[in-house]
Amino acid sequence: MTEFDTNLLFVVLMFATFIALLFTGYPLAFVLGGVAVIFAVTGEILNTYFDVWVDADLGYLHFAVNRIFGVMSSYGLVPVPMFIFMGLMLDKSGIANELLRSLQMLMRSVPGGLALAVTIIGTVLAASTGIIGASVVLLTTLALPTMLKDRYQPELAVGTIAASGCLGILIPPSIMLILMADQMNLSVGDLFMGAVFPGLILSGLYFLYIATIAFLKPSLAPPLALAPGEEEVATSEMLIAVARAMIAPSLLILAVLGSIFFGIASPTEAAGVGAMGATLLALVNRKLDLPTLKEVMYSSAKTTSFIFAAFAGATTFAVVLRGVGGDQVIEEGLLSLPFGPAGVLAVMLLVVFLLGFILDWVEITLIVLPLFAPVVPQLGFDPVWFTILVAVCLQTSFLTPPVGFALFYLKSVAPPQITVMHLYRGIVPFVILQVVGLLLVVVFPHLATWLPSIAYR
Repeated sequence: MTEFDTNLLFVVLMFATFIALLFTGYPLAFVLGGVAVIFAVTGEILNTYFDVWVDADLGYLHFAVNRIFGVMSSYGLVPVPMFIFMGLMLDKSGIANELLRSLQMLMRSVPGGLALAVTIIGTVLAASTGIIGASVVLLTTLALPTMLKDRYQPELAVGTIAASGCLGILIPPSIMLILMADQMNLSVGDLFMGAVFPGLILSGLYFLYIATIAFLKPSLAPPLALAPGEEEVATSEMLIAVARAMIAPSLLILAVLGSIFFGIASPTEAAGVGAMGATLLALVNRKLDLPTLKEVMYSSAKTTSFIFAAFAGATTFAVVLRGVGGDQVIEEGLLSLPFGPAGVLAVMLLVVFLLGFILDWVEITLIVLPLFAPVVPQLGFDPVWFTILVAVCLQTSFLTPPVGFALFYLKSVAPPQITVMHLYRGIVPFVILQVVGLLLVVVFPHLATWLPSIAYR
């Protein structure tokens, strides 16, 4: 067996071992790092004792340590813990509760009004938190019991909540975009601006779908009836209530994203402003006390530790994989496809979509995206546009079984009458809408590139 064949075999075995060990339930960081160590040690043994040369040995683990230190000291990753803190603290502030109540009153006479309100709140939460678990659990707790009580079709109800709660992974400030910027060596601000229109397009598609199906089949999402003894509220009063509820999150969004988009602050500085702003909002709403602060800090540290541990494992995996030529295998394989640049793009997005069924966005971002990165400029693609396409495609990873985390979050707090089949049937239309949104950004690249381009004029 030649050295090339041995390296190719190592690449295939590394990926196969990684996928197999994921299903054992071991944490991602340990799986990635463990596979890298196993194959580095195996390569050292083959090279030393069996005269079978492979470009993997213990030296790569020493290099990985230096690389991990460089990743962990990256200034571009500093916003991650602060944006996590901001999202969790905003979840505790009670703003979403007030906004849902006011929107529910305003849209109660409209078929599908509550589902439309959930979509709006999901968009607002996405632009001010970006924490998927918190958003899905919050929307499920606040809206699902009311939707079921008012005879909403369970599939439509859970599909709306799951899809709307996942918008935060795309609409900035998104933790995923920060990690993608690091992996693709891009500006966080560029990706934040590039994701604005695609994120709003997905939200608009959800809104249009719910409004259409509620209009055509009102029985699936009937208007909310007044409770016994409840009086009708004037439209002007409801509009004032909605406007009042929108002030706080709007100011926070303006402070965080506005300061980035207008060049007033870097993403790191804006993340600090957001964390402080969310804390002040919780204090003003009398939701901030010592137990709440400790819970938010603990949850922020836990989530941040998970992400950075995954970074360490992924970095070690990537170093060993590149040592045996894994990146070259992927690059040559993609460039040799007889489909042209558009066909290669379709293959890469299809791979991301299919991997979303079995992998989390963290694994795909840290493992797959760096392997695609060298191919992008050779195909003549704008790296910001390509990265946004992957980000839109990764929306599906939260909804597609068996790994769709939004479904787990929702089921954990849903009423007992909600079954797994309700979840699976409910998310199908929204996954289709996500694919439609993806195709729109493919056909119209300026949706992702226009805002970043005008920022430097």
